[in-house]
Amino acid sequence: MDSSLFRDNMRGGIRVKRKTAKELLAESFRELAQDREIDRITVQDIAKNCGYSIATFYRQFRDKYDLIAWDYARDVQKLLDQEDGTPKDWRQSLSEAANYYDEQREYLANLLTNTNGYDSFIRYMTEIHFNALMNRIRAASDPDGPDRKTEMLVRLYGFGTVMLTCEWILGKYPVSRETLTEVYAASLPEPLHIYFQ
Repeated sequence: MDSSLFRDNMRGGIRVKRKTAKELLAESFRELAQDREIDRITVQDIAKNCGYSIATFYRQFRDKYDLIAWDYARDVQKLLDQEDGTPKDWRQSLSEAANYYDEQREYLANLLTNTNGYDSFIRYMTEIHFNALMNRIRAASDPDGPDRKTEMLVRLYGFGTVMLTCEWILGKYPVSRETLTEVYAASLPEPLHIYFQ
């Protein structure tokens, strides 16, 4: 980028958002995952692919699975929240989630089948979904969180939608994105409707 352009933009109040080391490492990993099984990608490969040292990688992440979880959690948050951090319309979030899973199908299938077993990434997904849904409930009600019954319903909904999504990604349910969105919406437990509108 022309440095004079950057200076002019800075004077005009326009800030150029630069990618963080975490974001660049995640992009590097995704790029490598297009051509390789996840289990065959090393931390050294990820760091080298984006011009970083292994030490830089370990300052950002514990291991490649920590990177995968961070990257996925960031994607889920983008599906749930608008740029200003306020929650999106629930139906819009569900539709965008189905689109995301379809567009990222090859990458996610690689994660599901090549990360030390099928259950490994599912555990990450389930916890990430649970935390994202609980954060939405906390934002809509009491910051201390809901009662145990509501928490259990969120856990059940999160686990069920994750399992269904994984099976859909792997081709067990060859239905459209729209059908997947309908199933997500219809399976939300009634007591949770007040939080997800």
